[in-house]
Amino acid sequence: MDFNVKKLASDAGVFFTRAVQFTEEKLGQAEKTELDPHLENLISRADSTKNWTEKILRQTEVLLQPNPSARIEEFIYDKLDKKLPSRMTTAELLGQYMLDAAKEFGADSPYGSTLITVGEYQKRLGGAEREFLQTSAAAFLSPLRNFLEGDWRTISKEKRLLENRRLDLDICKARLKKAKQAEAKAAAAPDFQETRPRNYVLSASASALLSEEVDKAEHELRVAQTEFDRQAEVTRLLLEGISSTHLNHLRCLQDFAEAQTTYFSQCHHHMQELQRELHRCANAVGAPHSSAASSNPAFPSDHSSPGASFSACDPKPGPLSMEPPATGTRKAKVLYDYDAHDASELSLLADELITVYTVPGMDPDCGKIANTVDLLVHSD
Repeated sequence: MDFNVKKLASDAGVFFTRAVQFTEEKLGQAEKTELDPHLENLISRADSTKNWTEKILRQTEVLLQPNPSARIEEFIYDKLDKKLPSRMTTAELLGQYMLDAAKEFGADSPYGSTLITVGEYQKRLGGAEREFLQTSAAAFLSPLRNFLEGDWRTISKEKRLLENRRLDLDICKARLKKAKQAEAKAAAAPDFQETRPRNYVLSASASALLSEEVDKAEHELRVAQTEFDRQAEVTRLLLEGISSTHLNHLRCLQDFAEAQTTYFSQCHHHMQELQRELHRCANAVGAPHSSAASSNPAFPSDHSSPGASFSACDPKPGPLSMEPPATGTRKAKVLYDYDAHDASELSLLADELITVYTVPGMDPDCGKIANTVDLLVHSD
C-alpha cells in the first residue's frame, strides 16, 4: 500500500511538471523541442486519415441505414457483442403488405392480381437490398471500423507517449539551463568577504552542490533524449503504416463500388421484368396502362423533332410525330410552333388540336386543325 501511495505521488508530480511545461509553452515562456519535419508530415497525414475515415464511415452508415433508431440499435447490439435480430427491409415490408392486401381484395380481381405481381417484385428488390447491405458491411464498413478501433488507437497511444517524452525532454533542458545559470552566478561572484573558515567551507560546499546538480541534470537530459528518440522512431514506424492503410481502404472502396453496381443492376433487372409483366397483364385484360400516354402517337415523346413538314412523297418529322391507324380518327396536339417554308408544308402553333381522319383506299389522310383548316398527312 505504501508503494502504491508513493507511486501515485510520483505520478502526480510528473503530471504537474508536464502541465506547467505545456502551459509555459503555450504562453511562450518556455522553449519547445520541434519534431522532425518528416515526422510532422506523417502525423498530419495520419490525423487527416482518421478524420476523413470517421466521416466516410458515419455517412456510409447513414446511406445504408437512414433510420437513426435502427442505427442506435445496431450500435448497442455490437457493443454488447450480441447478434442483431433479423429485420425486414422496407421493400420487403412493402411487398408483404401488398400481398396481404391482395388476399383481402381477392387475387382474381385485376387490382388484386397486380398487387401480387408488384408485391413479389418488391420482395425481390428487398432481397437484393439485404444482400447489398450485408456485402457493404463486411467489405467496407468493417475494415474502416477496425482501423479506427484498432490501428488508430495504437497510433494515438504512441503519439501521446511521444508528446510526454517531448515534455520530459524540455523539462530536463530547462532544469539543466537553470542549474548552469546558478553555477555560473556562484562562480562569478564568490563570497570572500568573510575571512572566517566556516563561511569559506560553506561557500565551497554550495559550489560542490551546484556542480552535482548540473551533473545530475545532464544525466537526466541524456536519458530523456534517449527515450524521446526511441519513442519518435516507434511512432514514425507506426505512422508510415498509414500508406498500407490507404491501400487497404482502396480495395475496400472498390469492393463497395462493385457491390453498389451489382445491387443497382439487380434492381434494374427486376424492374424491367416487372414492367414486362405489367404490360402482359394489361394486354391480357385490356385494361389501361400507365404507359399508354407515353406510347400514344397523339402525344409524342420528347425525342420527336420540332417542326412540321408534310408532303405526299416525303414525310418529314414534325410536332405531330404520330403513326395514324389504318382506319378511324385520332386527336393530336401540336407540341411546337412551326412556320412553313414552302407550299408543301403547313404552319402550326403550339397547343393546337387537330383531328386526323383515316380513309380506306386513300394514301393520304385528311385532317382538320381547330376544325377550320384541312391538311393532308401522308400515311406510311
